[in-house]
Amino acid sequence: MRVVSAVNRTPFERGTRVARYERRSDQAEDNRPARGRAEIPVPGLGPAVASRWTPTRRVPHPVIPSDGSYEIHEVAELTGLAPARLRAWERRYEVVRPQRMPNGYRAYTARQVALLRAFARLVEAGERIGDLAGRPESAVLAQADARALGGSTHAALLEAVRGFDRDGLETLIAQQLSLRGLGEFARDVVLPLAQELGELWALGKLPVAAEHLASEVVLHALKGGLRTARGSGPLLLCGCLPGERHEWGLLATLAILQDDGWRVHYLGPDLPVSDLVGAAWKLSPTVAALSGSDPEIVRASLPALSAFPGKLPPKTVAAIGGSGVEPHAKLLRRHGFRIGREAFTRAAR
Repeated sequence: MRVVSAVNRTPFERGTRVARYERRSDQAEDNRPARGRAEIPVPGLGPAVASRWTPTRRVPHPVIPSDGSYEIHEVAELTGLAPARLRAWERRYEVVRPQRMPNGYRAYTARQVALLRAFARLVEAGERIGDLAGRPESAVLAQADARALGGSTHAALLEAVRGFDRDGLETLIAQQLSLRGLGEFARDVVLPLAQELGELWALGKLPVAAEHLASEVVLHALKGGLRTARGSGPLLLCGCLPGERHEWGLLATLAILQDDGWRVHYLGPDLPVSDLVGAAWKLSPTVAALSGSDPEIVRASLPALSAFPGKLPPKTVAAIGGSGVEPHAKLLRRHGFRIGREAFTRAAR
């Protein structure tokens, strides 16, 4: 969107004035406060693990900005592409054409984000963006999928999900869990699978029923692994906030923490905050943690959360994570919470 008239100006003047305006607008975009972590949306998948719990991969979750769009700093996080590169690709190659909001900021659709992720994946593998930009969108997405998944375990998992092959999916998941162990299974199978399912759902290539099947099988495997591979280190007591039923990301995080030596005691989704306090007094955990994938779910629990750290046993650390925490992080820290992985790093010392 151009706000500078080009009438009666030389091409150089037009370019210079527009460039100056766009630089100011770009700086404002980069400095815009985050409105919460954005992810490719998938109904039923858990919170954004990497944003507040796990320091490795990102995982889709159901929190979608209210207008269904993504700002440039959110797209940068989702794709791994710096805002400057996103703008350069847009300007030079027109890889996507984001809409402009009334304030001049770019607004990307979920499909555009998925396409940019495909471009990023292919460029990282050695392709040239100039060559890719001229290809049909469907060809770019197919090539990225083939390069990422061709002949791999994830390809077989996705084939089973798409075909509603529950027996086949359960067999593959059980094999991977047995071969890799719980932590590696969560990190290298569960989280990448969630990312791929998220991209497929955003592109309209995966029905909700198939996603529900995947969630059912994966969550069952993660919960089974947490029960049978308990660590011997400090105790972590945790659950999801009231109204929170998305467990995929949280359970993957708990699996990784248990593999690191934590003893995990998971109390489930939709847990009253007061019930976690009561359990903490009975079990005396090192950390008592809550998770929320939606900022509104976290907001609704703020009154109870404000008192939570002060009600715990004296040596128990209060922790909270999930993508819904980001807009409330400063307030929660003031109340005494540690946010995300920092709680486990510091508490284990």
